[in-house]
Amino acid sequence: MTSTPVAPRALVGWRLLALFYDLWPVAALWMLVSTVFNVAYTLAGHDARDYVQPFTLLGWLLWIACWIVAGAYAIASWRRGGQTIGMRPWRLRVVGIDGGVADLHMLVRRYAVGTLSLLAAGAGFWWAWFDRDRLTWHDRASGTRVVREPKAPRS
Repeated sequence: MTSTPVAPRALVGWRLLALFYDLWPVAALWMLVSTVFNVAYTLAGHDARDYVQPFTLLGWLLWIACWIVAGAYAIASWRRGGQTIGMRPWRLRVVGIDGGVADLHMLVRRYAVGTLSLLAAGAGFWWAWFDRDRLTWHDRASGTRVVREPKAPRS
């Protein structure tokens, strides 16, 4: 089922710029989560000079918490207005495949498959160069797409 796009599709380059821009607020959230984990670790009686070690149960829980917080940021942003902070400068917006508002289930699926797209060395993003509709793996899997809105006319 293909319909006429409401706005032009967002090219891979615009998406990658937005993703890079979103790295910074997400990194700040990760630092906050890491601080909470390490303070709790210290309060549990561990040496204050010590910290949560990687590849331990607590280390894996920290990674999962960071993934969940990043997902909450992305999904809440997409749900609120279709854009994360990084998407705004380039006028990108997540919409349903029909151009309407994407529902919560679509956005959660988009984030989960988007994670796999990145973990596969970005293959899910690069796929858009070969896809007939210029959709990424997470666009296809979630029934969403990213569009680029036209510039607002100056008054």
